[in-house]
Amino acid sequence: MSRSTNPRRVLVIEDELMVAMGLEMLLTDSGCAVVGPHGRFDRAMEAARNEAVDAALIDVNLRGSKIYPIADVLAERGIPFAFLTGYEKETLPERFAHELLLSKPCGPQDLVAAVARMCERSLVRT
Repeated sequence: MSRSTNPRRVLVIEDELMVAMGLEMLLTDSGCAVVGPHGRFDRAMEAARNEAVDAALIDVNLRGSKIYPIADVLAERGIPFAFLTGYEKETLPERFAHELLLSKPCGPQDLVAAVARMCERSLVRT
């Protein structure tokens, strides 16, 4: 992803500190502005409802809570997102069958490419 004066804003929802820090560093180095990372359900939901973002990376399980209501909010707002998780795609609710799933651990190039594609989708809708 190229650096610009208007970096793409990416919401990161992840409760594992080291993973969250790695995502933040990778996305920042790729020219994105990171919103979060958020590791608590309440803060993640607030960000999903209120933050102006171009894309989101969300872990499926935040401290024992499934994040599907947060994914629903992002979908309702038309914000492209990807699940970044150790879960298999088949474990997701049917309504998310078409959403991107990145398996942990995900290679940095794959993750940056996925975020770039989501941000392109975001540009198309704006």
